[in-house]
Amino acid sequence: MKYFVNEHSIVRQIWGKGDTILFIFAGASAEFALNKAVDWLYYTGRLPADPLGRLFSTVTYARGIVFSEYNQALQVIEKIAHIHKAVEDSRGAEIPQWSYRDVLFMLIDYSVRSFELLERKLSAQEKEEVFEVFYRMGTQMGIKDLPASHEEWLPVRHQHLKEDLVKSKFTVDLYKQYRAHLGSIRYLILKQAQVMLVPELIRGLLGLGNIPYLLPALKIYKFTRIFRIDQALRNAILPEAYKDQVKDLDVISV
Repeated sequence: MKYFVNEHSIVRQIWGKGDTILFIFAGASAEFALNKAVDWLYYTGRLPADPLGRLFSTVTYARGIVFSEYNQALQVIEKIAHIHKAVEDSRGAEIPQWSYRDVLFMLIDYSVRSFELLERKLSAQEKEEVFEVFYRMGTQMGIKDLPASHEEWLPVRHQHLKEDLVKSKFTVDLYKQYRAHLGSIRYLILKQAQVMLVPELIRGLLGLGNIPYLLPALKIYKFTRIFRIDQALRNAILPEAYKDQVKDLDVISV
């Protein structure tokens, strides 16, 4: 059977663990809030009404593509394109191409950053493999002007961060929604995960600071994997509504 992503790919290792995906989610939640095109997500009303669910749906779609048979993955990509087209038709305008690239770029970047934070450094070849999977995903969606390699992507990603992010009224409101949906303690954990994960530019725009106070706790958490009690700890800090969803994200055992 032909899969969209090779069964032995590093991308499957990255997207096969709930922990890694939660960190990808944490990074994306910071960057989504700053993106100049976040008004498109506010237009539908879904993001402010259920910010965690909306972001989970983004990573769930991506994960579904990573583990799907080739033709099934193409159907998922087509479904995503249909959803975007319906929003464009409703608003009477087109979602900017740079916005599509931004979402794709953050999935590439936080895939690498999350795995390296939780597991180990990736080789240049493995980073290229991550890029190649999302490049194919982007071309199937019809996203234009994508760089052709990971090496070419790096300066383009940096340029996008400088040009496409701004702290706006949407940023402030979205972080209020995060706090309301997570509660104070989980909200604090989310922000600390972001401190450990996101680029310096994003930390500055959000005023997150540079001190990862929870880094020692992360090291202890990683150690608990040896004794298989990491899931119990993870479930203790997750909102009840999302525990089953996150549990289902674990494909590869640690």
